[in-house]
Amino acid sequence: MASIVVSLSPASMADAPSVRHHLKENTKVKTNDSSSFLRGGYGNAFVKSKSFSRFSMVAAVNVSHFEGISMAPPDPILGVSEAFRASTNEMKLNLGVGAYRTEELQPYVLNVVEKAEMLMLERGENKEYLPIEGLAAFNKVTAELLFGVDNPVIKQQRVATVQSLSGTGSLRLAAALIERYFPGAKVLISSPSWGNHKNIFNDARVPWSEYRYYDPKTVGLDFEGMIADIKAAPEGSFILLHGCAHNPTGIDPTPEQWENIADVVQEKNHIPFFDVAYQGFASGSLDADASSVRLFAARGMELMVAQSYSKNLGLYAERIGAINVVCPSADAAARVKSQLKRLARPMYSNPPVHGARIVANVVGEPDLFNEWRKEMEMMAGRIKSVRQKLYDSLTAKDQSGKDWSFILKQIGMFSYTGLNKSQSENMTNKWHVFMTKDGRISLAGLSSAKCEHLADAIIDSFYNVV
Repeated sequence: MASIVVSLSPASMADAPSVRHHLKENTKVKTNDSSSFLRGGYGNAFVKSKSFSRFSMVAAVNVSHFEGISMAPPDPILGVSEAFRASTNEMKLNLGVGAYRTEELQPYVLNVVEKAEMLMLERGENKEYLPIEGLAAFNKVTAELLFGVDNPVIKQQRVATVQSLSGTGSLRLAAALIERYFPGAKVLISSPSWGNHKNIFNDARVPWSEYRYYDPKTVGLDFEGMIADIKAAPEGSFILLHGCAHNPTGIDPTPEQWENIADVVQEKNHIPFFDVAYQGFASGSLDADASSVRLFAARGMELMVAQSYSKNLGLYAERIGAINVVCPSADAAARVKSQLKRLARPMYSNPPVHGARIVANVVGEPDLFNEWRKEMEMMAGRIKSVRQKLYDSLTAKDQSGKDWSFILKQIGMFSYTGLNKSQSENMTNKWHVFMTKDGRISLAGLSSAKCEHLADAIIDSFYNVV
């Protein structure tokens, strides 16, 4: 509320009725003492001051406290889904959000998830609060899944694991740890990277810069640029790496390149910080997709890993993930875990239990675990299949001889098409293919039946739009 204060001398009180006549019904009175003046039907419109020499009148104006807050721009990824839902075109495709779809382009609930939920019902498990660090059974199996049951870091209890709110929440908790205990340390993020990475570190007030990653000339990895930028970073920087299936490019380093990256990170005393959102979902193999993380751990390096089960178990809305910190000793891990809990408490207090129990049941029950691996292979296989069919369709339709094989060299849910902003907008405006403006498409939202339509859209946009 904005306030207007009018001061009147005692002599002017003769005109008080006419002044009162102009007060609005929402008039408020500011008073300096308990004595009131001119009561009756007008309420306490005037209040006599202690000095009896002046009177104060306060009129309220209806101006919102929130008037200065501007409209935020739509999220570049989630906004794609909103636009997709508004479209009525029967050929429309939502290739923006990374969420797995069946061949009929419907959401998919894994069979093992339904079975794990039945176990929960049979056991009559309650909904009591979890500890700040989350469900103990979940934390145990998630660290073992990431590093391997027999990994020395597990056996020596050198991993501090805290359940958090999926990958985003895990990254945010780690960012808070960096801001508090590594003041001034910089995080290096790949260029490009998942759009929310920058938001997370900005919000946590952690400085960041980018290292080269994508080479538009080859639609591949700029490995030399990547190595040069990691070398040039201040010693002790946090290097954010995508464990597998790089988002948004789908371009991963080779095993040999991972070794070279580890050499440079170790040489510069940097701290590797992995984002693992697709373990098992990228290649169909849990072990293969965790090989980059295990490589760095095997070298005895301290590192951080954010995990998510949104993709590989389809638990998108359950918000289930974890932050893992590999420490030099069990004692150090206990101290790090205590501080992660301290940071989590004022953020969200404690994590949700439902998704954690699903993961604990699936990974902890041998029969369910084996079934899960088969379902992951099926999901990964479907994405590989539409990737191949898209390549075949592009090659068959494009008579220019352009090499589209970069699509087959990419891995995981996403593909970088090489289309620019204008070309991506043409994909949406003309062909009803809803995607982000950086040329990224989610192959999880593509069916075999619509591969030719997508190929037509890509070819038209690539050749006819600047």
